[in-house]
Amino acid sequence: MKGLIKITVLSIIAVAFVSCKKDSRPNYQFMPNMYESVGYETYSESDAFANGVEAQVPAEGTVARGYLPFDFDNTAEGYALAKTNLMSPLDSTQVDLAKGKELYDIYCGICHGNKGDGQGNLVKREKILGIPRYDDAGRAITEGSIYHTIYYGKNAMGSYANQLSEEERWHVVAYVLDLKAKLEK
Repeated sequence: MKGLIKITVLSIIAVAFVSCKKDSRPNYQFMPNMYESVGYETYSESDAFANGVEAQVPAEGTVARGYLPFDFDNTAEGYALAKTNLMSPLDSTQVDLAKGKELYDIYCGICHGNKGDGQGNLVKREKILGIPRYDDAGRAITEGSIYHTIYYGKNAMGSYANQLSEEERWHVVAYVLDLKAKLEK
């Protein structure tokens, strides 16, 4: 009998809770400022932004996180300077030719060819023309010239500075020099 009374009382409480729920009425919000933020008009004269400007120029002499300044300009003089003076900061134990090959195949091989012979798929299909071989005597490529070209691009080739980190660029440079040495044999 006592069990029947308990079941009846629990049933009445459950029915009371269920009957009080209205789908047409919104639920209570706990701390609504967490997900309904106050909107600010961009570049408005509000107290939220210093001098009423949201986007401000970075302080002079600062460098964004994850980036290092590159001391060679995107000019013919900068290219010549990089060709003669720029050297890889990686020593022979840090160079990973397997990683360089992987990155080269992704970004460079489509035009320059997997062997560095200037016969990539785009050249074979005549989508682009005039990709020289790495062992051309007139080019005389060096670590610095390859890095400068990857960083800024050259002629029809665009920059790959945003796709490759500094270390990855140096791995690609080492792999290109390895391809050049294989072509010269």
